[in-house]
Amino acid sequence: MNIKIYTIDKQGKPNLYTPLIEHYKKIAKPFAKIETIDIFSNSIAKAQESSAKLAQLEYEKAFRPYLNGYSVVLDPHAKEVDSIEFSKIFQKNAHVNFFIGGAYGLGQKFVKSANLSVSFGRITISHKLVKVLLLEQIYRGLTIINNHPYHK
Repeated sequence: MNIKIYTIDKQGKPNLYTPLIEHYKKIAKPFAKIETIDIFSNSIAKAQESSAKLAQLEYEKAFRPYLNGYSVVLDPHAKEVDSIEFSKIFQKNAHVNFFIGGAYGLGQKFVKSANLSVSFGRITISHKLVKVLLLEQIYRGLTIINNHPYHK
């Protein structure tokens, strides 16, 4: 199984969350190969300075080439799922792409172009922290479908 997590984020130095990200990628190796891909450009930076709508359009433009396989968008307006429901994503799909928007979230056009959109709740969470939360839930989901005791 191949899982990719795409985020709108500047690539750069390791940060507070880097050890947790690497931890979850490592412990998930028996079940899946997980890659995290940060995407950022000058056009995204300029759009973010202009307006939320322009920023969302730039995020969509950056993400669109990666809408292959089974695509899941994290969207606070989507249906909230529990870990059991979330794990079902991995039962049916060998290649899953997750998308975490930038500071202005993702536009509805992009959200609707994905196979699924899920919410981890209505609160606002930093995209860096959401990446860690997503990785933990991916690992939990993989352990659920593989009858591993972690999820209990």
